[in-house]
Amino acid sequence: MTDDYDNTQGGGGFPFDSELPYETWLEEAHRQVMLSAFEHVSKNGLPGEHHFYLTFRTDFPGVDIPSRLRAQYPHEMTIVLQHQFWNLKVSRETSEISVDLTFGGVSSTLVIPFNAITTFADPAIHLSLHFSEKEPETTAETPDETHTTEQHTSESDGSSQVVSLDAFRKKGPSPG
Repeated sequence: MTDDYDNTQGGGGFPFDSELPYETWLEEAHRQVMLSAFEHVSKNGLPGEHHFYLTFRTDFPGVDIPSRLRAQYPHEMTIVLQHQFWNLKVSRETSEISVDLTFGGVSSTLVIPFNAITTFADPAIHLSLHFSEKEPETTAETPDETHTTEQHTSESDGSSQVVSLDAFRKKGPSPG
């Protein structure tokens, strides 16, 4: 589908003077796509080559991860849901997902509020959805440094590795 009246500005955003909140609507729709994918996988498993990269703010209120991971990733973390994850659950009532993963041979449960998620990607289809960063409601920490630490659980030994998501950094599905 093409738009002969494309008024988007440089970054693909909508005009600043829009009286309709298209950006908000699109982000809400993209979050629903992500949640539907999680729900499908929680019931049916991952089909074919699909796997998910999930980046989230570890300092966001409600994020529940082991203290050793929080110390290692104080601001942001990326996990990969592919071969070694269990008990993926989506709770729309509490607005969070939970999943069990292995880090360095130690099983851990992560609880992640929906609004803590900043990126969802499925490299099998080159899909990458980026969400506006919601600021945590705590004022104890100043956001003077922002860095991305990306985490991957290896299929072979359960150890952690750093991975790059640069190949998947685009917003929304490819134009068809």
